[in-house]
Amino acid sequence: MPQPKARILIIDDEEGIRFSLRGILEDENYLVEEAESGELGLEAIKEHSPNLVFLDIWLPGMDGMEVLTNIKQHDKSLPVIMISGHGNIETAVNAIKYGAHDFIEKPLSLEKVVIAADKALEFQNLRKENLALKTRIKSEQTVEVTGNSKPVLELREQIERVAPTDAWVLITGENGTGKEIAARSIHAHSRRSDNPLVAVNCAAIPEELIESELFGHERGAFTGADQSKTGKFEMADNGTLFLDEIGDMSMKTQAKILRILQEQSFERVGGNKTIRVNVRVIAATNKKLEDEIREGNFREDLYYRLRVFPIYVPPLRVRGSDIITLIDNFISTLVSEHGFKPLTFDEEATTALLQYAWPGNVRELKNFVERMLIMYGGKTVTAQMLPPEFHQYMPQPTSNCDQLISGGAVDFKEARNHFEAAFLEAKLKEYDGNITRLAEAIGLERSYLYRKLRSYNIQSE
Repeated sequence: MPQPKARILIIDDEEGIRFSLRGILEDENYLVEEAESGELGLEAIKEHSPNLVFLDIWLPGMDGMEVLTNIKQHDKSLPVIMISGHGNIETAVNAIKYGAHDFIEKPLSLEKVVIAADKALEFQNLRKENLALKTRIKSEQTVEVTGNSKPVLELREQIERVAPTDAWVLITGENGTGKEIAARSIHAHSRRSDNPLVAVNCAAIPEELIESELFGHERGAFTGADQSKTGKFEMADNGTLFLDEIGDMSMKTQAKILRILQEQSFERVGGNKTIRVNVRVIAATNKKLEDEIREGNFREDLYYRLRVFPIYVPPLRVRGSDIITLIDNFISTLVSEHGFKPLTFDEEATTALLQYAWPGNVRELKNFVERMLIMYGGKTVTAQMLPPEFHQYMPQPTSNCDQLISGGAVDFKEARNHFEAAFLEAKLKEYDGNITRLAEAIGLERSYLYRKLRSYNIQSE
């Protein structure tokens, strides 16, 4: 059976109307709920969270307009279609002013009901997509490096110094550290901030297309060039061109880039007209370009042309408590974007997060937060709930082995029993009380493990 298209609630005191609407909508693969009064309708909205409501204007007790007002006070985005009789069209039209999406007249027409439902839900989906797009754009346009650690404060000071100038900047740092955010911060605080920042990922463009991408092309310049195209350099005129992963460009492209950077002029592919631009260049790379130069993979003259003002973005592992600040920011953003329930980390989990090396840097941290929200939204995450890579950084329970050894009054058999009990109890917690998994992990038969646990009075959860 196909997945229902959406959940629809019908609020109407006439059983015949509810029956007719249910039949029409279920035939269109909608999941339908009913309520015979406004009061029951509001309860059903809380219980079932419908995607759309059909609401009769005339209802016993709380009338349709009052129900509509209550709905909009609690959820402005929930679309409501008013059902009106011939004598209350004016009231239905008035309801539109108070937030109703549409109205349909009695007697109900199958075609009108289906069209009204489809359009209301389509509008709702477009609204959600628009909100998600705005949120994502806002997120992607972040222009401040988050944190108050010493390395980040020094980074922000460098950005503040270079941003108002037209000096070219070379940003270096490991993958995922936020080099693009640093570039956007420089542009946002520059005199060019009213003009575009145009980003180019040099590693993502095939070598045979990078000239067209950077410089544009004329119609007919090559097979498939059905129309002229403006290149990134031209788009960035009077603004900033951000060349990301500059170390991944071929030597051939580097030579052309160098000439254009020096002259600030170029021709489109297939064209003969010289185009002059005024572009500030910010480049970024995760490679050590000095090593690339020694190995013959990067031009030394291009390196020094770009490296007017070098900036290094520090890795997350040296930023201390910025990790917690970033986690809080990511939780807030992801909860807003995706409707996750927020979560917290207990003290032991926080200690492990601060000690972990974060080889993927800020990008890894964001992915980690999203995974935790999916798995544990609304909960407090303990150290035991963290993924395996964090376990070595957890505070270890105090072992009584040293006490047994130094006490002197315990024989070998008793010491072995103490060790076995402590080992099995710790391992059972590690595997969340799952005896089958524990038996497989430590190489014991399950029945034998059961007997051992009983002998030490260790209870599985």
